[in-house]
Amino acid sequence: MISSFRVPVKEGGGVRLPGRRPFVLFLILILAGFLVACEDSTTEVSPGRFGETGEIRVDVNRPLAGGTGGVETALVWRSDGRWVLAERIRYRGEMGAERVVNSRLNPGELAPEYASLIRQLNETVGLRIVDEVPSDLDPACEPPRSTVSVTIVDALRDSVVRWDRCGDGDLFDLTPAGAGPDPQAARIVTAAQLVRFFTLGDEDRSAFRGSIPFAQIDAGETSPAAPPESLVFVSDVGEPPGEFVQFWTEHAGSEVSLPQVDWSRDMVIVASTGPRTEAGHRLRVGRVLPVGTATRVEVLEERPGDFCAPASRDTHPFHIVVAPRGPTPVTVSDPLENRVPCGL
Repeated sequence: MISSFRVPVKEGGGVRLPGRRPFVLFLILILAGFLVACEDSTTEVSPGRFGETGEIRVDVNRPLAGGTGGVETALVWRSDGRWVLAERIRYRGEMGAERVVNSRLNPGELAPEYASLIRQLNETVGLRIVDEVPSDLDPACEPPRSTVSVTIVDALRDSVVRWDRCGDGDLFDLTPAGAGPDPQAARIVTAAQLVRFFTLGDEDRSAFRGSIPFAQIDAGETSPAAPPESLVFVSDVGEPPGEFVQFWTEHAGSEVSLPQVDWSRDMVIVASTGPRTEAGHRLRVGRVLPVGTATRVEVLEERPGDFCAPASRDTHPFHIVVAPRGPTPVTVSDPLENRVPCGL
């Protein structure tokens, strides 16, 4: 039989407390139970919608000249509102020129827009791509079709999902009509359109709009050949023109081999401004534009902005590129000036 529990009583009717060691153990057991109960009741913080903390990226690779060149555009938009755009034009795998643009507004103003778009891509009927549009397609988009990719990075989940589809045009004039190869490709193109709209707006255009592809051969602050104006070299016999050989020897030295150029189908353009008397001038070919039965080459010059104090130095900036031969005559425009803020 189990004996009943009795509290020991001192003489005089006072209560006698248990010994010190059992009492401390009793308190420890109570505290431990409380902590376990707290751990059991702790709730995990939900990571939210996919991509809510992270970034969304759009890549559009548009082929040019039957796929021998192209324009690659990448637009990355972070959940804190910041974004960056990079455009590159290539010919035969080599880059010709690049444009990089960063956020124009206070990033905090665009953070709510980012969250709104992520909500739509997670939840909105007709726009939802997360967990609804397959991400395992790897379509072969034949020229002149573009490859359009939308990537969502979720920082909290440490997860990345990318969707690839085919469409028509560049980032700035994409349309969901005709997107493929599956019917849901239209949602991927629409997502790319929305990212571009929220960040760049409707007014921006590709820096290489209408251009045939080209690749850089050389560029720098000073050419030892010091051409007084821009030059264009074309061969009628598929061999390097004598004038180009002479120019290259003066520019690079006789010990440097001639650049690899298919003279049966390509032309070489040397953009030059003539001499400059201060540092900081940079020159680049912007676009090579077929215009009817002729070709016009646009040249851009970056120079120090107002109130800068560049060092005095004699320079001769240049940019040498190779491009598929365009209709002749080929004319090179006077440089379009772009003043760059000090320190950039």
